[in-house]
Amino acid sequence: MTMSQECAEERKFPYSVFARACPSRGTLEHVTGRWGTLTLGALYEGSFRFNELRRRVDGVSEKMLSQTLHALERDGLVHREAQPTNPPRVDYELTPLGREVAARLLALIQCVEGSMDDVLAARQEYDARRG
Repeated sequence: MTMSQECAEERKFPYSVFARACPSRGTLEHVTGRWGTLTLGALYEGSFRFNELRRRVDGVSEKMLSQTLHALERDGLVHREAQPTNPPRVDYELTPLGREVAARLLALIQCVEGSMDDVLAARQEYDARRG
């Protein structure tokens, strides 16, 4: 038995991201990719229309945001609500699972943001040694 299989058994989960064919790997990739993380973090603040979300996630292209939202919706993390109005109105919000995942991501984001002075100092030291 591999270490990842042992860990999965200890946690009592039938999935392990360490296993090559495990479907959880795709979801982890959607969640932890740059745009997935930022999109989930933004949606934790509330419901957004597409262009509002695009403005909130500064730097994301329309195509990339669309792909990200589709992947997160497919994984059950984002709910897409189309209103039958003219013009059509589409809102995006987190599902309960999406809120749980986003809360954990926000803790990581806050940890990174709060450590940036140390990170920048480490980068400068590294660059000076390598320079």
